[in-house]
Amino acid sequence: MKKVVCIHLYNDFSGSPLVLSTAIKGLIQKGNKVTVLTSESEGFLSNLDTENITIPYSFQANKFMRLLALLYNQYLVFCQILKFRKEDVVIYVNTLLPFGAALAGKLTGKKVVYHIHETSIRPLLLKWMLKFIVSITAKKAIYVSKYLMEKEKIRWTPGKVIYNALSKDFVEKANQFIEKKEKKEHPFTVLMLCSLKKYKGVDQFVEIAKRLPDYRFELVLNATSAEINNYFESPELPENLVIFPKQSNVHWFYERAHLVLNLSDPNQWVETFGMTLLEAMTYGIPVIAPPVGGPTEIVQHGFNGFTFNFKHLTKISDTIKNLAQNKSVHQQLSLNAIHGTNAFKELSFINAFSQAI
Repeated sequence: MKKVVCIHLYNDFSGSPLVLSTAIKGLIQKGNKVTVLTSESEGFLSNLDTENITIPYSFQANKFMRLLALLYNQYLVFCQILKFRKEDVVIYVNTLLPFGAALAGKLTGKKVVYHIHETSIRPLLLKWMLKFIVSITAKKAIYVSKYLMEKEKIRWTPGKVIYNALSKDFVEKANQFIEKKEKKEHPFTVLMLCSLKKYKGVDQFVEIAKRLPDYRFELVLNATSAEINNYFESPELPENLVIFPKQSNVHWFYERAHLVLNLSDPNQWVETFGMTLLEAMTYGIPVIAPPVGGPTEIVQHGFNGFTFNFKHLTKISDTIKNLAQNKSVHQQLSLNAIHGTNAFKELSFINAFSQAI
C-alpha cells in the first residue's frame, strides 16, 4: 500500500480534474491511501473518499492578478507538502501548474510524478520554467496522448503515454441508455461542452447555429450564469441555441444529442486529448473535432466522426445537414463511435496509472 498526495490547482468540472478523480478512485480500489490538495471550489475532486487539504485558489480574469494568485498558492502548496517530509509518500502533480508541490517533494526526497495534460501555456517563459521544474524534480512524467509526449517531452525525465478513460459508472450509464434503443427526440441536436473561452470556438458554435435554424444547438459552458450573461451581452443569439452553465451531471445532454462538436482554435489552444469527444462516442454519438493534437488519436475522419479546422464553418454546417438528413450514415458513424472507445477502458487506465505511481 502506498500513500499518494495528489495536487491539482483548480477544482472544477473540466477534463483534467475529471481524469484525476478517475485515477484517485482507482488508487483507492487498489488499497492505497490518498490525500487531495486542491482549491475550495466545487468540481470533480469534491466528495471523494480521501483526506482533503484546500487552498484559496480561484481563477482571475486579470493576467497580473492571475500570476499573483498562482505564485501565492504555490507558496501555500509548498508549505503543505513540507508537512509530509517525515512520511513515505508519492507526490503526484496533476498538470504543469502546481510546481510548488514538485519543489517541496524534491527538497524532501519524495518521488514526484507529473501527469501532463496541456501544451498551450502562455507566456512561453512561464511554460519554459514549468517544464524545467519538471525536469529537475520528477521521477516520471505521464502524458495523455502520443501527440503531447512528442510535442512536450521533458528532457531527462522518463515519460509514458496513458490515455484518459471514463469511469465505469459513466460507461454503465451510457450503455444502459444505448440498450434501451430509444429514438432520440427531434429536431436534430448538436452539442458542445467547453470552457467559456473564445479559443474554444464558442463564437463559431453560435455562428453555426445561426446558419442552421432548423436544428437545435446546446452549449454547456464551464462557467456561471453571470459569466455567461456577461460574455453574450452584445451578440444576438439565435432562437435555436440554448446555453447552460456548468454542470456536474452531463448524461442527459448526451442522451439528447445527435452530434458533438469540439471547435478549439489550434493556434491558441491545441487539444491534447478531448474528454468530451470520448464521452460522446461512448454514447454512440459521432463527433467533429480539430484536425491536430490528441483528438486525431480518437477520431478517424469519416469513420466515427470528422476532423475539421474550426474556421471551416461551411464544411461543418454542410456535414451537420448531411448527418441530419441521412439517418443510415449517422447510424453507421454511431456504431463505429461506440467501437472506437474500446481502447479507453477504465481498468486499463487504472492498472497503467498504478504501475506508474
